[in-house]
Amino acid sequence: MTGLQAVFLLAAATILFSAYMVVTRNNLIHAALFLVLGLFGVAVLFVLLEAGFLAVIQILVYIGAIAILMIFAVMLTRGDVENLPSPNNANSGWIALLSVLFFSSLVLLISSWPEFNAVRPYIDPTRDTVVELGVALVSPEAFVIPFEVASVLLLAAMIGAIMIARPQKKDKS
Repeated sequence: MTGLQAVFLLAAATILFSAYMVVTRNNLIHAALFLVLGLFGVAVLFVLLEAGFLAVIQILVYIGAIAILMIFAVMLTRGDVENLPSPNNANSGWIALLSVLFFSSLVLLISSWPEFNAVRPYIDPTRDTVVELGVALVSPEAFVIPFEVASVLLLAAMIGAIMIARPQKKDKS
């Protein structure tokens, strides 16, 4: 086993463990922190794929913005979920079986895809794809509208969380 394979297996195990912990924790802050760990594992996978730009974007956007926004929303809404029953119930076994069957069918479907064993296309190192991506994000002919809509939606969600969490003023009449 090479070093890259060991790092991949460690990152994959970390992602799977943190994903399991996210969906089984009663404490929302702990679940959000495990989400951050899982997203960091995905950034490690991007580094292994030699996609440094995507790894940095993963850390900045998902860990630095989305996950922190979720933690702030949980802290601002003061949700008390400590006394809720455990998320594990009598159907957990069936859910695990269906998950394994679904995963197996996905692996079978993807492995039967003709391009599954295809060689990675050559990428010209002299061409700056990061600049091209940046131009595409702000170009009126490309992705500027979806980019701006996503930012407005995130701003609206943050303002909504603050408005919900704000204490109500009592009338003195």
